[in-house]
Amino acid sequence: MSRLEIVLATTNTHKIAEISRFLAPTGHVFRPIGEFPGYIDPEENGETFEANARLKADAAARFTGLEAIADDSGLVVAALGGEPGVQSARWAGPGATQSMLIDKMIARMRGQADRRAYFVTVLVLRRAPGDYLMAEGRVEGQIIDAPRGAMGFGYDPLFVPSGHSKTFAELTLDEKNALSHRTRALAAMLRLMGR
Repeated sequence: MSRLEIVLATTNTHKIAEISRFLAPTGHVFRPIGEFPGYIDPEENGETFEANARLKADAAARFTGLEAIADDSGLVVAALGGEPGVQSARWAGPGATQSMLIDKMIARMRGQADRRAYFVTVLVLRRAPGDYLMAEGRVEGQIIDAPRGAMGFGYDPLFVPSGHSKTFAELTLDEKNALSHRTRALAAMLRLMGR
């Protein structure tokens, strides 16, 4: 297999480090989109996580001329008909803070008997126009009534993964990464890439 340069369609330093480390066995070189001046993130207006990941991978690939990897992630809550879903980061409005997201989730879940939810990450590798590899990772769990823990971000203080008693925000970074949706998506992508 030839060694490729693949652009990572994110400016999130944690994601860049995690993806680069996890996919290192492929032997490819991973370059963050920040190394390419003038790039502008596309509007994430897809109706699914895969659609948004494809939008980002397509935009990065077209701009750089390289293969590109992008992801989209979010929380899906059964009692809310799948919300916040692809709107997870923007569910409480533009520029919403973590506390605003948590407050809205608590209010919407008040009185709900069904607490089931899952976090999902969809990773897309765009190899050429119309040629994609797609991998998905999920972590099932439930939403609790009040936030617990100071680690993590977003909805982590309200989410207890199945088989655990702590929220994502109460787990150490290593504990969370060991079972996270992004880790599962990366493991699936690594298999698709032939390693």
